[in-house]
Amino acid sequence: MFWNFQNKANEKEPEDIELRIEGEIVDDEFAWLYEWSGIKNTAPNKFKDELAQFKGKPLTVWIDSIGGSVFAAAGIYNALMEHTGKVTVKIDGKALSAASVIAMAGEEILMSPVSLMMIHNPLTYVEGDMHELRQAADVLDEVKEAIINAYEIKTNKSRAKLKEMMDAETWLSARSAIKDGFADAMLYDDEEVRNYTPVAFNRLVVQNSAAASMKKLFEINKPEETKPEVKPDNSEREKLLLELEL
Repeated sequence: MFWNFQNKANEKEPEDIELRIEGEIVDDEFAWLYEWSGIKNTAPNKFKDELAQFKGKPLTVWIDSIGGSVFAAAGIYNALMEHTGKVTVKIDGKALSAASVIAMAGEEILMSPVSLMMIHNPLTYVEGDMHELRQAADVLDEVKEAIINAYEIKTNKSRAKLKEMMDAETWLSARSAIKDGFADAMLYDDEEVRNYTPVAFNRLVVQNSAAASMKKLFEINKPEETKPEVKPDNSEREKLLLELEL
């Protein structure tokens, strides 16, 4: 099941709470079975109980889940939407199926460069006569409409486009999710560092730079050229003395 990490507050940053959603998203009545089996899971009631302790505080929700019950996911999505502090969702490895619905509750959704998101049509297991099977299909149509609501609010995509993506079982890398509006940015993506080209790796640039620096150094330390001594013109002085003697 999920657990929390509480970061100590400091003078510059307020207290920030981290909640981690891992394993399958399960309904409350089945959570005990997963816990008894030692299988990681997240159930809505326990999630809400934990979340209630941190009302009004900034919240970071890490998600690494294959999905599960859409009804359980709806309960967690609603709890996060009602949280009064800022909710930042960070997708660790995967947010598939119902887990992608939970992710849509983030004010800001950040994905790891190696993470994936997947959206598809809701599934169920059913048995019965023709009426029950047809009714199950009708219910799935309505469940799909409910899921689309969450995607539409976040992405601003048309419902027709979202239905098409769900029909195709669409897998989204971090960049694809950002492009389609399912995420806001990629974790660890420092644009300034990514676009920096170190000139030191260009041998010709280094040689030219060194040559220019050495030339400048020589110019600074070069002794001043010795100018030829200019002797004063004494012809006029000698001429005057000669006239005086005469």
